[in-house]
Amino acid sequence: MQTVHDPALLLARFQFAFTVGVHIIFPAFSIGLAAYLAVLEGLWLRTGRPVFLDLYRYWIKVFSIVFGMGVVSGLVMSYEFGTNWSVFSRKAGPITGVLLSYEVMTAFFLEAGFLGVMLFGMNRVGRGLHFAATCCVSVGTLISMTWILSSNSWMQTPRGYTIDPATGRFMPADWLAIIFNPSFPFRLVHMGLAAFLSVAFIVGATGAWHMLKARRRGQVASEPVRVMFSMAMWMAAIVAPIQIMAGDAHGLNTLKYQPAKIAAMEGDWVSEDHAPELLFGIPNMKTEHTDYAVRLPLAGSLILTHSVNGRVPGMKDFPRDQRPPSYVIFFTFRIMVALGMLMVAVGLWSLWLRHRGKLYETPLFHRVALCMAPAGFLALLCGWITTEVGRQPWTVYGLLRTSDSVAPNALSSMAVSMTAFVVVYVLVFGSGIGMLVRLLGHTPHTGEHGTSPDHAPDILAARSHPAVVDPTHGEGA
Repeated sequence: MQTVHDPALLLARFQFAFTVGVHIIFPAFSIGLAAYLAVLEGLWLRTGRPVFLDLYRYWIKVFSIVFGMGVVSGLVMSYEFGTNWSVFSRKAGPITGVLLSYEVMTAFFLEAGFLGVMLFGMNRVGRGLHFAATCCVSVGTLISMTWILSSNSWMQTPRGYTIDPATGRFMPADWLAIIFNPSFPFRLVHMGLAAFLSVAFIVGATGAWHMLKARRRGQVASEPVRVMFSMAMWMAAIVAPIQIMAGDAHGLNTLKYQPAKIAAMEGDWVSEDHAPELLFGIPNMKTEHTDYAVRLPLAGSLILTHSVNGRVPGMKDFPRDQRPPSYVIFFTFRIMVALGMLMVAVGLWSLWLRHRGKLYETPLFHRVALCMAPAGFLALLCGWITTEVGRQPWTVYGLLRTSDSVAPNALSSMAVSMTAFVVVYVLVFGSGIGMLVRLLGHTPHTGEHGTSPDHAPDILAARSHPAVVDPTHGEGA
């Protein structure tokens, strides 16, 4: 067993946080973008408008690169479970390993079976089959997310298990209770909406960039640019408020099953009724006090319990060695909420401009939309940090400590591998992101690929980089 402050343990935790932080962006991008591509192709088949095919061709190049980077970053994490967290794998493997294998058997085979048709089959198979392939890949990304979140949610709210007294291993007793554990439905909806919103703001920012560029040149933005921007703003206007409601429901669930996490998120130390909401402060784990607190009376109880009389937990209700690090998740939670509110505001602003007929003629709004490009992914990362750090000091909440889950690796080996990860990730994923930026910098035009929809060329064979797609592994691993 290693102590909580052991340098090797801290480095193992940081390494996994770094790799999962990079990885989670790409599956989320793939989930949202695959759904967007399915919608675009479906609209093209239904309406016959070439603009939807132009947009499909434009964004499928981006999807191929994003999907490939998701595969590569996911493979690394699979190995980390064995090299850095072998004790956790041994004890929780009978449950988490099976759930991850379900992801491979369902999502991986579905994605691998139809990805090639989706990427290279536009000119080789019938329209219906190609659309079915696009839909299957989209469904595959959603299934992958479902199994991954079921496994992770079980670690947050474990159910349906027994513990082998001889080995300390978690053994499955009720698979339905394991899969559909108490936090799973809330986290699945919250994560799915986050993926859709993240992609919506990337698409919207891309459209805004090209509208601003056309305006600087004294030109009118092309139809594909206007259509992609309009679709993105519809998504922001509709989904962002739903995400706020989903987050509220998730918060109520967390209050019930992980009250220590809620106390740390809120920076509350003493359990109380009629609790205020701390808008700002600096939680101090040593003095057990939140310094420089700015409070909003009664709002804490109202937000967390939907009643001004509701009781809000405090961290002093829990032993010191079972308290999450409030100084981290206090801020990540607030950043996530602030970004969510900004996304709602942008969506509502777009509705007002659309009503006035000014959606494509308001440069200030386009600049705001451009600045909001990373908002969805930043909110997603902050939410993930809040969820995972808030589970500490446990890997399996209340049952298996993080300090008891790590492999007995030397500090020197952890330092070498951490350094290698940082260097390789900067080179590989930095190059990939550079490719994405160059692709998105190209303005989509009506009919820019030079043929009618009935004889569309294979856009990826000629213009993209199919080698980045690794067909040997599911992107959600």
